[in-house]
Amino acid sequence: MANLKKKLLVIGGTGFIGFNLLKKAKKLGLSLTSISLKKPEKKKYLTGVKYLKLDISKKKELKKIKNNFDYIVNAGGYGGLDNNFKNLKGIYSAQYTGVKNLASFFLNKNIRKFVQIGSSLEYASSSGINSENVKIKNPITIYGRAKLYSTNYLKFLYKIYDFPVVILRLYQVYGPIQKRNRIIPYIINSIIEKKNIYTTKGDQIRDFCYIDDVVDAIIKSLESKKSNGEIINIGLGKGYKVKNVLKKIFSFFPEYNIKKKVKKNIVSTQTKKLVPSIKKAKKILNWKPKINFDQGIKLTISSFK
Repeated sequence: MANLKKKLLVIGGTGFIGFNLLKKAKKLGLSLTSISLKKPEKKKYLTGVKYLKLDISKKKELKKIKNNFDYIVNAGGYGGLDNNFKNLKGIYSAQYTGVKNLASFFLNKNIRKFVQIGSSLEYASSSGINSENVKIKNPITIYGRAKLYSTNYLKFLYKIYDFPVVILRLYQVYGPIQKRNRIIPYIINSIIEKKNIYTTKGDQIRDFCYIDDVVDAIIKSLESKKSNGEIINIGLGKGYKVKNVLKKIFSFFPEYNIKKKVKKNIVSTQTKKLVPSIKKAKKILNWKPKINFDQGIKLTISSFK
């Protein structure tokens, strides 16, 4: 980390990924600024961080950014994972318009790196392992399409202007203080509060990567000149059926009545399988996950107690 300069701007610094990134960056001694739509909750407030409240989808509001920065990490935006047609405008504003505005604003600011947090949902339905080299035509979710449009726009800026951008396609990120509408905290919280769990049949296959490993990948991407212009998958590199994720979590709570409490009555409209190849991350970023799935689940459960 000795090569890192001081100033880091995190868009979405009050969210799950942004907060954990700021917490790690603070330990590394960087000068930190966060942009978000809301002020941070008390448990997510970090001393020494400058918090700016603004909407990146509104170009005029970016004038509130007065300082120069060495590194920009865009971890912000609406995080809806389904086909939420009711919030179509909100998804595209956050994930496409906002990204275009940010990139345009910093295009001539002589930044060292722009890290775009992409999504596994940019990939279309697949029965195999997701490779960054595959040509994607039509992601099945609105969120995935908006993310892909942003990726294509940023790749264009790199090609034409040598804009120093890297797109990190994250898979299922989990860990302490994550919102409880996400699958792993939802299950854990439902068990602890003795509530019913509503789920699909659980045949979808997903890759789950612990938050500390994801933050480590983001930090490494800031330092890597080799990553400019690249799309890089970030995940555990191993797929788990959702129903097996439930079984793993249930194994820590033998008193929970699975037969009575688990209701498999939700029809899934999501991609059947999303599992990444992480060879590129290993090669370019010299990164690989350190926390396996069992360890990550234990750490997440312990944060609830």
